[in-house]
Amino acid sequence: MYEEKVMDNTGKINISEEVIAVVAGVAASEVQGVAEMNNSLAGGITELLGKKNYSKGVKVVIEEEQVKISLSVTVAYGCNIPNVATEVQEKVKREVETMTSLKVANVDVFINAIAMPKVEKTKESSEK
Repeated sequence: MYEEKVMDNTGKINISEEVIAVVAGVAASEVQGVAEMNNSLAGGITELLGKKNYSKGVKVVIEEEQVKISLSVTVAYGCNIPNVATEVQEKVKREVETMTSLKVANVDVFINAIAMPKVEKTKESSEK
């Protein structure tokens, strides 16, 4: 957990890794071409219980005042994978730094799958 010490006796600010993971997850999922964030086992159970897990597929490590973020994503079929990954890196870095005032050292993006478009069955193919 990151703790910022305030010198004017107003208190201190603590930002947990989970908060940073949520910010990063929401930012990444807003990038066009990201079909979904990949689940961990705990994230999958959370979603089965009906709760939206915005931090799924995100790992955050805070070292001093620097943040290292790793994201696992599924990219939509037909998208340029390097462009999507670069846009995810830039957006996540910008959003985390803006919202937390922490320096993002790096954002690693792991493309784990391609989301294929759903093919609708036509009436003719279902009659065969």
